[in-house]
Amino acid sequence: MLVWTHLRAQAGSLRSPFLDPKRAQKPRLNLRTVMAPLLDARRRGKSLPPDEPILAELFSVERLEQHARTLAVAQTVTDTPYRGPDILPRVAENGRILLEAYRVLASAIKEERSITPAAEWLVDNFHVVDEQVREIRDDLPHDYYWKLPKLAEGHLEGYPRVLGLAWAYIAHTDSRFDPDSLLRMVRAYQQVQPLTLGELWAIAISLRILLVDNLRRLAEQIVRSRAARQQADEIADGLLGLTEGTSEDTAAFLRRRPGAYLPTAAKVQLFQRMRDQDPAQTPGLRWLETVVAAEGTTAEEMVRLEHQRQATMNVTVRNVITSMRLISWFDWAQFVESVSLVDGELRASGLFAEMDFATRDRYRHAIEELAQGSRKGEVEVARAAVAMAGAAPVDAATPSVAARLRDPGYYLVSDGRPEFERHIGVRVPFRWRLRRAFVCRATGGYLGTLAASTALIVAAPLLLSGVADGVHLGALLVALFALGPASDLAMALVNRAVTSL
Repeated sequence: MLVWTHLRAQAGSLRSPFLDPKRAQKPRLNLRTVMAPLLDARRRGKSLPPDEPILAELFSVERLEQHARTLAVAQTVTDTPYRGPDILPRVAENGRILLEAYRVLASAIKEERSITPAAEWLVDNFHVVDEQVREIRDDLPHDYYWKLPKLAEGHLEGYPRVLGLAWAYIAHTDSRFDPDSLLRMVRAYQQVQPLTLGELWAIAISLRILLVDNLRRLAEQIVRSRAARQQADEIADGLLGLTEGTSEDTAAFLRRRPGAYLPTAAKVQLFQRMRDQDPAQTPGLRWLETVVAAEGTTAEEMVRLEHQRQATMNVTVRNVITSMRLISWFDWAQFVESVSLVDGELRASGLFAEMDFATRDRYRHAIEELAQGSRKGEVEVARAAVAMAGAAPVDAATPSVAARLRDPGYYLVSDGRPEFERHIGVRVPFRWRLRRAFVCRATGGYLGTLAASTALIVAAPLLLSGVADGVHLGALLVALFALGPASDLAMALVNRAVTSL
């Protein structure tokens, strides 16, 4: 399984020389032009292969559960969650590479050239891929990403822990999304290490990110293989005398170059083009047989392995596209509630399961805030709220009051919140105190804020115009007539701020 350190690479170092649409649109390339990038890279000691696909040994559901428990033990979280590499540049680069690959393959189809089934899947479903990239950019705000627990070590060091879990799922299922297997894997992981509510909600977008990244890796290989086959066609045309120059010139050029400079896809294409030729009449065929023999294999075995690789790539691309569709249709709210340990604690007491989704989500947000302020785990906070509700003294209370005191929500989102914060040791930030003071005096606070905002809007331009040196009748008239528009603007601003609070 390829490590995620490629995410830190610069965009230029990951750029394939065969992804240029202008070069792909040329109907025919000179042999030396085609071979030059490979030869130059070899001279500089650099390699051009793209990132390997995210693919490892395929696991059954039971093996996925076992691997999840092992992963939970192995993964350690850093104490500085707000530090780490940003993932959005990689997402943008993936979108650019996929768009370029799509243009190259679409150009090949327009020129009536043959492409592999995997390439057909990519071209036919590119609108799905483009939608996924846009949704990732829209649904992954920076403040949410930075709050996720980050890994302290390993090949995903600095990236969210949930991304490591999603990576393992993608790699060991060949990018095939199955809700039941994912649910069982997440539950098995939480048997060892609980995930936060933010991480559970981030599973969906983490899968999207890795599916797009995996497809980018596959697209690079598809385009490179197509370019390699085009190289082989150029060489074969030269050896068969179908282009300018003689076949002896082409054969002499090949003999000066070791076979390692020719990709496997090009060798396979060259062999298929020339296997019916007479070796005595086609010197390039003897060169190819010598190269294959030096690699310790046979031409037939090389062809079989290349076809097997193409078949595997076709299955993976199909799984990626299908999974993208399923992830967009899946009910992630129900999934999160079914695997959340916090929900499990709250369902054990009160009427939490009978509430609507908005109310349940409000409870969960309150637990997230309290966990951050108390340095306690979310499950621990939920368990403390349930325990406090169960121990509430309700002997002398009326039935309605007793029902309120017996509900954990009374201590999470209602009047019992201050007492519960003292109980679990929450350090209440100043912004929380300000918001509560505003809510407790809602009418006076709203009207006072509205009046102050209106006065500020009217006074600011008057002060800047220099009327502070003395009172002028004209300035007073301007201020009087400006009260109407200023109050409308102030009301819009205050309403927006109140809604945000």
